Amino acid sequence: MTSNDSSENLRNRLAEKMAGDITLSEKPGESLKKWRSNFEISQTDIANYLKVSPSVISDYESGRRKSPGTMIVRKIVESLLEIDIERGGKKIHTYETMLNAESGSKSIYSTYEYTLPIQLAKLVNLIEGDIVYKGIEKPLYGFSVVDSQRAILELSSHEFQKLYGWSTDRAMIFTKVSTGKSPLVAIRVTNLKPGAVVLHGLRKEEVESVAVKMAEVDRVPLVATTMDLDQIVQLLKKYSQYYARE
Repeated sequence: MTSNDSSENLRNRLAEKMAGDITLSEKPGESLKKWRSNFEISQTDIANYLKVSPSVISDYESGRRKSPGTMIVRKIVESLLEIDIERGGKKIHTYETMLNAESGSKSIYSTYEYTLPIQLAKLVNLIEGDIVYKGIEKPLYGFSVVDSQRAILELSSHEFQKLYGWSTDRAMIFTKVSTGKSPLVAIRVTNLKPGAVVLHGLRKEEVESVAVKMAEVDRVPLVATTMDLDQIVQLLKKYSQYYARE
């Protein structure tokens, strides 16, 4: 297989994943917004590519307009991929690692995807956390609980990207941390940045200052919690069953 064939195959596989995620979602607009956010592409950029008004994209994402059909979803997905290619294709190639990832990584304690996002303030409240650095708050479309020691010692920077699941706008909960520095270092050397970093087992005052500075550089919210890990996972999964009613 030539390099061009390989790139085309990657693009087609990713397009299929994205389109399926959007069309099968109970809230297609939220799923569409998630992917646009993942690719860091504005509503205006998509609208310009499709030659429609930005309000059309906004209406789809907010649910003000009837859920897009498969043809429109395909066009929107194509626009995201084409715009990324014009920018160098960094996001597409980053997702290549996820497409090829094997399930059941020993570094992952638990992972979960939300159909509708949870807000950072709600997550912090549920896990009885303390905000160490507020950063730029984003809706969180899932969470991953990661064995910090295994991830940092055993995974390369490319393999580390497997931990993100299918949305970077997620809470990365690192266990077995001593100062909080190592997880932030690992995040700094990857192209993907999570929606929030949670340091499990540390109190706010125990987080090393250099970890806070690195979070500030990447503008990633940093949270500390000492709640029982199994309880955290249980609460965050249980919340997904009820948040749509709020």
